Amino acid sequence: MDTCACALELLGMLVYVGAWLCALATTILPQWLTMSTALLPVESYELGLWETCVVQDVGGMECRSYDSLLGLSGDLKLARILMCASLTVGMLGMLVAIPGLYLVNSCREHGGYRTKRTLTIIGGVLGMVSGVLCLIPVSYMAHIAVMHFFDDKVPDVVPRWEFGDALFCGWAGGFLLIVAGLLLVTSCMCSQVEDEPVLQRRQQLTRAEVSFRKHSEYV
Repeated sequence: MDTCACALELLGMLVYVGAWLCALATTILPQWLTMSTALLPVESYELGLWETCVVQDVGGMECRSYDSLLGLSGDLKLARILMCASLTVGMLGMLVAIPGLYLVNSCREHGGYRTKRTLTIIGGVLGMVSGVLCLIPVSYMAHIAVMHFFDDKVPDVVPRWEFGDALFCGWAGGFLLIVAGLLLVTSCMCSQVEDEPVLQRRQQLTRAEVSFRKHSEYV
């Protein structure tokens, strides 16, 4: 296998793991949306998928989980489902892609390099799907915040939600998941071009060895 293809595989897996951790942090962090009021400048509010928090300038932070799942808004429910689906698909993609790496010898005896390429491609495609599933809820929540922020019907004195750190982390994680999937698929394309002449040489050597053995038997 070409050294370039091996480097793409390793780079893809490293980016894959880092991007999945970013998606996990996005799901856990409560800083999806933040809001500060002019009446209480020492306090700010943070909205997450699982809890809401009140942050004070002196360093105190108090969080409270949502009381009921049925009482949540449709936006939070959708964001929860998509983020959990993104994490699940991403983890499945990593588990599928690892046996397909060239440096892992688990599939060489059973299915050969074709099976390893197939596993790597499937893992890369799952990574891209995971990235899209991560970008959808993050971008949707950001869209809602923008629409409410520039709503002319709401008076200017009413506080508005703004982007939190979790949204930027989610954008980075989703984008890197897509990049990781593309790197894994690209490495398979490079290895396929490289492995074809190798297989032809092996077939030629096998045929030569068989013909030599037959010739020795006759002699």
